[in-house]
Amino acid sequence: MQRASQDYLKNGIALTPSRPQAHDKVTVTYSGLLPQSGATHVYAHVGFGDNWRHIHDYEMVKTAGGFEATVAVVQGDTMHIAFKDCAGHWDNNSGNNYSFEVWH
Repeated sequence: MQRASQDYLKNGIALTPSRPQAHDKVTVTYSGLLPQSGATHVYAHVGFGDNWRHIHDYEMVKTAGGFEATVAVVQGDTMHIAFKDCAGHWDNNSGNNYSFEVWH
């Protein structure tokens, strides 16, 4: 999945640190499709595992580099992210979501 996160950089998505650990926090930076299309408010829709457990929408803050949010890594399972704006538009990686392996 590390390769996938490198590919996500092309779509304007980055995590800091790039290898999230369970029970830690990561900064999600997003400058992808929605802000490129003029979105002024963006939310990171986050869930964990195959069944999207612990779903939470994080309001992202506009920065010079796009949008950012600090996300709690609540469990040691794959973290999935999709992005939405206040007009109901989604960037979910063409239905595949943006998925990151969480380290234990």
